[in-house]
Amino acid sequence: MSQKNKRSRASQAPPVQQPPHEKAVSRRRIFFAAMAALLLAFVIGILLYKGSQTSAAQQKAASHLGLLASDHSPTLGKADAKVHIVEFLDPACETCAVFYPHIKRLLASNPDTLRLAVRHVPFHKGSDQVVRILEAARNQGKYWQALEAIFASQDQWAVNHAVQVDLVWRSIGGIGLDLDRIRNDMNDSEISRRIEKDLGDASALGVTKTPEFFVNGRPLPSFGLEELQGLVAEELHSAG
Repeated sequence: MSQKNKRSRASQAPPVQQPPHEKAVSRRRIFFAAMAALLLAFVIGILLYKGSQTSAAQQKAASHLGLLASDHSPTLGKADAKVHIVEFLDPACETCAVFYPHIKRLLASNPDTLRLAVRHVPFHKGSDQVVRILEAARNQGKYWQALEAIFASQDQWAVNHAVQVDLVWRSIGGIGLDLDRIRNDMNDSEISRRIEKDLGDASALGVTKTPEFFVNGRPLPSFGLEELQGLVAEELHSAG
C-alpha cells in the first residue's frame, strides 16, 4: 500500500473517545473547581465587607478620641497603662453586671498595662438616680465598692428593667458609706454635668446600648466577651 493511501486512511480514522467514567470524573472536577471558586469569592467578599465596616468604625472612633477619655471618669489601673478600655455602662444593665467580673479578671491579670475608665449612660428609666448614688459614693472614695454591691443585688432593685431606687439603699448599706451625705451629694450640679457629658459623648460616638467597649479607641468588631478579650489581647501584644 502506498504511503499516500496510508495517510488518507489515517486521516479518516474516528477520533479517540474518552471512557464514560473519565468523562464523569472530569465533569465532577470542573463542578468542584467552580464551587470552590464561588466559595472563595464569597469568603473574600465577606472579609472585605467586615474589614470595611471595622475600618469605618475605627476611623469614627479615632476622630472622636477626645470623647472617649474624660477627666471625670472613674478609673482602675495605672494612668500610664498602654492599653485603655473605655466602658459605657448602665448600672441597671444586666449584661453590664455579667461582664464586670470578667473585666476585673482582665485588669488583675494585666495590672501594669491595662486600665479601665467607666462612662455612665443611664438608658434604663430611673437608672440616672443610681448613677447619682454611685457618683456620690465616689466622693467618699467608695465608687467601686458601691458599684460591686449594686451589681450584686441588681435583681432585687431592677426588676424587668424597672428601677426601684428605694431598694438600692439596702445594697450599699454595708460598705461603710455615710448615706445621709450620699443623699445630699447625689443632687450636686457637678454630678448632673458628668451625666450630661457622658450621654453627649455616647451619642456622638453612636453608643445606643450597654455595655459598649472601646479598647485604645477601637470598638469591638462585634459584641461579645470573646471579642472583648481578643481585642484586649491584640492591643496588649501591640504594646509589647
